[in-house]
Amino acid sequence: MSRPLKDFSALKSLRKDLKAQEEARLAAEVERQRVEALARQEADLFRRSIGEVTPLSSQDTIVVQTPRPLPIPRQHLADEQAALQESLSDEFTIETLLDTDEDLSYARQGIGQDVLRKMRRGHWVIQGQLDLHGLRSDEAREALGEFLRASVKRGWRCVRVIHGKGLGSVNKEPVLKRKVRNWLVQKDEVIAFCQARAADGGAGALIVLLRAS
Repeated sequence: MSRPLKDFSALKSLRKDLKAQEEARLAAEVERQRVEALARQEADLFRRSIGEVTPLSSQDTIVVQTPRPLPIPRQHLADEQAALQESLSDEFTIETLLDTDEDLSYARQGIGQDVLRKMRRGHWVIQGQLDLHGLRSDEAREALGEFLRASVKRGWRCVRVIHGKGLGSVNKEPVLKRKVRNWLVQKDEVIAFCQARAADGGAGALIVLLRAS
């Protein structure tokens, strides 16, 4: 008689467990439905708050490009550096280093006197010229340096520099004439110069012989 009672007790316990499991499942389902309903309500509230929206088309997409760095003007900087290194000084005087004669002639060391004689006679054809009339001292110095560099690049060997006779300057002194001589002897491009012939400008100009490029 004890065994049927034991089986009945086990069955009763099983039913209790099954009931508890079912209640737990139902509770989980109710919680799931509650969460989903709450999510739908929040979504509806968000849509009502922002109103109607239109999706962006692919054609309206903006591609942001990082700006490329500006090119560095390396050649321009190099030219400016060269110009700075080749700047001409007004403090320099030709008499402190080099020999000159009454005709304002100059020949770099190693250049024979026959070169100056040929220059005075117009042996070389004048290939280009620079007129410094009306320029201030600093403007004339810069123009002369640039002219000599450009002349060598072009392959010119003989050029004329017109500095004037100083008749329009203060006290009628040929200030620019003296400065041009001092500037020329500081330039490596210049190997000789002399006063121009009367037909080429006389005392108001110099004939300058340049080194080969």
